[in-house]
Amino acid sequence: MNSETIADNDLVQEILQLKADKNAVILAHYYQIPEIQDVADYVGDSLGLSQEAAKTDADIIVFAGVHFMAETAKIINPNKKVLLPDLDAGCSLAESAPTEAFENFIKQYPNHKVITYINCSAEVKALSDITCTSSNAIKVVNSYPKDQPIIFAPDKNLGKYVAKQTGRDLVLWDGACVVHEAFSMEKLLSIYKEHPKAEIVAHPESESHILKIAHYIGSTSQMLDYINNSSKSTFIIATEAGILHQIQQQVGNKTLIPAPSKEDNTCSCSECIYMKMNTMQKLRDCLKFGYPEVDVPEKIRIKAKLPIERMLALSKK
Repeated sequence: MNSETIADNDLVQEILQLKADKNAVILAHYYQIPEIQDVADYVGDSLGLSQEAAKTDADIIVFAGVHFMAETAKIINPNKKVLLPDLDAGCSLAESAPTEAFENFIKQYPNHKVITYINCSAEVKALSDITCTSSNAIKVVNSYPKDQPIIFAPDKNLGKYVAKQTGRDLVLWDGACVVHEAFSMEKLLSIYKEHPKAEIVAHPESESHILKIAHYIGSTSQMLDYINNSSKSTFIIATEAGILHQIQQQVGNKTLIPAPSKEDNTCSCSECIYMKMNTMQKLRDCLKFGYPEVDVPEKIRIKAKLPIERMLALSKK
């Protein structure tokens, strides 16, 4: 065992001890680095993480994800300390919907209900009627009468997919996730030719042309369940490459191929630079020192809590 492995093990043990001493819980998204996923109390997608944040009895929530996720945890848990290992871990999709511009946009559609994907800021949630995740977006849209006009924001790709699935004419905000728009159709088809028996599974935030050739479309947790339960042995996965760690742990005998990115990079897959900003050292430090702490102004928090609670209540049905 080399010194680097010893140091990593020491870091893991220090994190676990700090977590126990401070009655903290570590919630991690599927897109986090494998080491953080392995030390987390819960690893999941946005819906699962929101549900876990809502029911935890820990004094401190360490959110190993991006800023809007930690904000959501704070909105639900105003009396708990919510820590984010790196305060600069943002989200390209959330940033594509600035509050003032979005507020002006929805004023143009006064009779519309506003459904926002949870990947948005607390301020944008506060302007919404209900939030959704990729796991329950179709269910949330279908919870409204067919004649109810709806604004869906901020992800236009997810919005197009949901509109197609529900037969609804949704008004879409023009936002997108840079990770899910980075897949190369040409490279993907080339890989598929090399593995003709493989199945392509894709996240609904991906562009329409990617979804058209996918054998299965679902949220990160739904993709994981599908692959786990499938009789197929090879999968090409069109979402952030961090999910491969959890899938591989559950289906070690299957071949997982990350969908290729348009960019020429070292892993030729699509990774979220924001998700990867959190490290084990930053995780340890935020537990040790109690910051960076994420807070939400009370006026915004109260308004943003209602659409989240509506989503969580609907998800229980």
